[in-house]
Order: sequence, then structure tokens, then C-alpha cells
Amino acid sequence: MRIGVLGTGMVGTTIATKLVELGHDVLMGSRTANNEAAAEWAAGAGSQAGQGTFADAAAHGELVFNCTAGAGTLEALGMAGAQNLADKTVIDVANSLDFSQGTPPSLVVSNTDSLGEQIQRAFPDARVVKALNMVKHEVMVEPSKVPGEHDLFICGNDDNAKAEVAAVLRSFGWPAASIHDLGDLSAARGMEAYLLLWLRFWGAFGTGHLNIRVVR
Repeated sequence: MRIGVLGTGMVGTTIATKLVELGHDVLMGSRTANNEAAAEWAAGAGSQAGQGTFADAAAHGELVFNCTAGAGTLEALGMAGAQNLADKTVIDVANSLDFSQGTPPSLVVSNTDSLGEQIQRAFPDARVVKALNMVKHEVMVEPSKVPGEHDLFICGNDDNAKAEVAAVLRSFGWPAASIHDLGDLSAARGMEAYLLLWLRFWGAFGTGHLNIRVVR
């Protein structure tokens, strides 16, 4: 599959590398066509790895990952182009964290809205699915880094898009029984807010290689 990955940070690089390892044709996008981090990644990731602008990556992908910094996501997706996201599943991994007052951060958007919902409103022809934002980047693509059984959550307004995302997550190593659909995209409000607690977990337990299990 052709996949566009928007973002050149740890999350984007980790996901893009895993996708190439799984045999996908991946184009990493950034603000400029000659981004140094994206070029370095593409040079080392193999023949199915490429890089370009946000628009290049979005146009390339049959599926698009949003791995940009949450505070700049809407601008980045605007640069990617609504026409390049239309009729495509967009997996939103971003969190709208605000570090302007130091740490711990607050949320740019919360309570009655979410970044996932903002993306869907701004790009109504895309099929936005929130996923993977509740775990560290290494755990996203290698769930075995957290021992035992633990859960992953997704949400979105389109059932077919969520099924497509779940298939990608299974290819990352997430068992089907551990992937839970929380319903429509408004569930992203809770998924994004959880990051404030997750950061406290990291501080308390000394590792980001952790996750939660819903016991019922």
C-alpha cells in the first residue's frame, strides 16, 4: 500500500520505518521538500522510503498518518491540501499538548472538543480515525515492549475507516482482542485528555513503556 506519513519527529519516523518493514511504499512529508530529518530517514530506510512536502506525502498515500505536533496539525494538514486528503483514511496520532507554560503541559483543545474533531471539521471529505495517541512511539509499533495484555483504543465516524485502521494496527502486532472501538470521533476528547495522566504515569514509574488494561 502507498502510505503518507506527515511529520518527521520520533512518532513519524518510528511509524514510517515500521510501515516500510511491512512492505509498504512510504513517503514522509514535512514543511519543505528538502527537510534534513526526512531526507536522512529516507536514505536509510530502503528503496520503498521517500520524502517530500506534506502535500507530496498526502497525495502519495492511499492512507495517511498525521504524526505532526498537535498545536501545528491544522496548519500542516492545510499545507497537505484538502484535495489530497479527500476520500482517504487519516489516522490521527497527534496530541494537542501546550508546553508554553512549561511542564507538565496543558491541552490546546479539551472538554467540549478535540484535535481529532477539529481535523474532521476542517477536512470533511477525509475519514479521520483517532488511534495510537495513548502510548509511546516504540509501543505503537511493538506492543510487546509492554509485558502482558494491554489495550489500544480507536474512534471515528466511519466504520469502514476504523476497520482499515484496525487492520494496520494488527499488522503492527496488536491483537484483535486488544483493539477497542470507542465509537464516534467525540471519544477523542477522552483519548487526548488521557495524555495528561499518562505523562504523570511516566514520571511516577520512570518509563514510557507502559499502557493500561481495562478489566471488567
